[in-house]
Amino acid sequence: MRLTVKPLKQKDAGRGLAAVDRQAMEEMDLENGDYILIEGEGGRAVARVWPGYPEDSGRGVVRIDGQLRQETGTGIDDGVTVEKADVQPAKSLTVALPQNLRVRGNVAPMIQQNLSGQAVTKGQTVQISFGLGPLSSMSGQKIPLRIADSDPEGTVVVTDSTDISLSEQPAEQIAGEETEEAQTAPNVTYEDIGGLDDELEQVREMVELPMRHPELFQQLGIEPPKGVLLHGPPGTGKTLMAQAVANEIDAYFTDISGPEIMSKYYGESEEKLREVFEEAAENDPAVIFIDELDSIAPKRGETSGDVERRVVAQLLSLMDGLEDRGQVIVIGATNRVDALDPALRRGGRFDREIEVGVPDKDGRKEILQVHTRGMPLTDDIDLDMYADNTHGFVGADIEQLAKEAAMNALRRVRPELDLEEDEIDAETLEQLRVTETDFKQAMKGIEPSALREVFVEVPDVTWDQVGGLADTKERLRETIQWPLEYPEVFEQMDMEAAKGVLLYGPPGTGKTLLAKAIANEAQSNFISIKGPELLNKYVGESEKGVREVFEKARSNAPTVVFFDEIDSIATERGQNVGDSGVGERVVSQLLTELDGLEDLEDVVVIATTNRPDLIDTALLRPGRLDRHVHVPVPDQEARRKIFEVHTREKPLAEDVDLDDIAARTEGYVGADIEAVCREASMAASREFINSVSPEDVGDSVGNVLVTSEHFNTALDEVGPSVTEETRERYSEIEDEFDTTEPATSETEVGRTFH
Repeated sequence: MRLTVKPLKQKDAGRGLAAVDRQAMEEMDLENGDYILIEGEGGRAVARVWPGYPEDSGRGVVRIDGQLRQETGTGIDDGVTVEKADVQPAKSLTVALPQNLRVRGNVAPMIQQNLSGQAVTKGQTVQISFGLGPLSSMSGQKIPLRIADSDPEGTVVVTDSTDISLSEQPAEQIAGEETEEAQTAPNVTYEDIGGLDDELEQVREMVELPMRHPELFQQLGIEPPKGVLLHGPPGTGKTLMAQAVANEIDAYFTDISGPEIMSKYYGESEEKLREVFEEAAENDPAVIFIDELDSIAPKRGETSGDVERRVVAQLLSLMDGLEDRGQVIVIGATNRVDALDPALRRGGRFDREIEVGVPDKDGRKEILQVHTRGMPLTDDIDLDMYADNTHGFVGADIEQLAKEAAMNALRRVRPELDLEEDEIDAETLEQLRVTETDFKQAMKGIEPSALREVFVEVPDVTWDQVGGLADTKERLRETIQWPLEYPEVFEQMDMEAAKGVLLYGPPGTGKTLLAKAIANEAQSNFISIKGPELLNKYVGESEKGVREVFEKARSNAPTVVFFDEIDSIATERGQNVGDSGVGERVVSQLLTELDGLEDLEDVVVIATTNRPDLIDTALLRPGRLDRHVHVPVPDQEARRKIFEVHTREKPLAEDVDLDDIAARTEGYVGADIEAVCREASMAASREFINSVSPEDVGDSVGNVLVTSEHFNTALDEVGPSVTEETRERYSEIEDEFDTTEPATSETEVGRTFH
């Protein structure tokens, strides 16, 4: 049967599998675990059948990984002939290890476990995982084994009864039946890239299509695209994507690392650039990859060096000059796209700009699957949970996480290793496993690079830890959680999510605690800004700080931006005369970021203040901080719930009546109640420590109880922090916010122009 080749899912790559369209399986009478012969233009390979993915049903598709695509000499979307193969089980198999792999003892069981069920042929190179890569000095990569001999000959299947022996010659000296090119596995394939399916599809459309089917463009009477610009935060996979495309397509590939072409001699930099393009034109179809493009093509008006200007001009004329450069496509990569000369960013030069952004939850799971594919993981590791908890992580961070977890596993067995020996014991290798604890330890030491400057660890605060405030919690849930959890409802109702929420109320009522809880519950990135830290003595730097915060938030959406004490940077304009106008400029910048020409998609701003009367009125109108949530002084029922939260883990005596204590704490806010509970515990501890000798503390500590008397002592020590006058003032502010008079009332206009 003739089927179309597609890439395999990341988690299934490297196992010699072919995922065949279920309908095609029925027609060919194939079952899961059968073997098929795949024949392409450049060769043939045997693979084990795996039921196709549900989305492929009826499409005539076979999904194989980069290794099998290379063996069959095919690319994605090529046609291959597939037929059922009669493959015999291997009685014996001789394999050759790489020269630099030094293992002592019997490694045959590990090789058998890795190759079980896989079809192999004499001369073939297969990639296997030996415990953890660092021990084999292979830096975590899979180990290439060469199949030296088999009985019977031809393609055979490794089973549990196959007798595996090691060749005396290293893998490098075993001559295979295939060409050297076919024996080496491609360094990077499409299956090694996770979370970038759409971006990869766009790059393939721009690069592969013109090279493999130029007649399509001739028929349409248009020239194929000339260049692709990949831009995005560092570590998202721009260079990796270019490497994968170069490996997968049958084209000449050359790469330039920006700085390496720069020279101190006049004219030499431009000559190096010309040589690269000339060489590519001679070997077309060709791909030129320029990494760190911003280092050789900055804006000419802003650079002080003459060399950079000449290099930019040379690059412009090479990409779109008088001479036709034939079938040469240029891929550029940069994480500073705004620093590039604008002349490069037009049609005919870099035709398509593709943003390689920070991966979402599904993307992070795919990347985790790629990097843990060859790792011996224990069964308790849940990759979905780590995909959930790695907000703001780019591909490089997730790779570092997997590597650090592996190093933690290595540190556990290191005391048992004899480092003076050249060889590692095979049994030690076999026992190496990466556990849940290793991953948890690794998580503590890695920060997401996309949010490094502004990243805050999302606090582990849930709604259960916020006592009372039921109405406030509900309004926050509606404003922030619902748009992220139920976007289809908002779309159906043609309704936009709120841009921002202002939490106001007396000090200590739990405004910051609520922000922590919503950050945790919303399952989104969290950027915390303490108001005054944005202010800078240099002109323009404060506004730049605001701009960068929102830029980071947009590129890492969904994001919650939390401004604590916003009254310190967003006071009423026209009132301050002693700060050179920096406060007014910061407010203006905040206004344009919240409701300017650029949309804030999936970004919510939470601001807290206990002085809402000082905030500029323009910031409080609908479309900016449009929800005003009063966090009130708790009533008796709310105080009872706050006492429950703070005494949940405390050993209370039977005479402690929380209802009675809640009734006696009128005017106490959440912070006061926490202080009362802490003081009561301290009183109990003081009494206990003074009544026993130091030697007896450990034995009798279980008998300590916090009694009603201790709470009475605490209430004498800690008084309410909110007066009746303060409470009335906040009630008046709430009434003002609740009035629905026009934003520009006569009073306000009069006050403004006064």
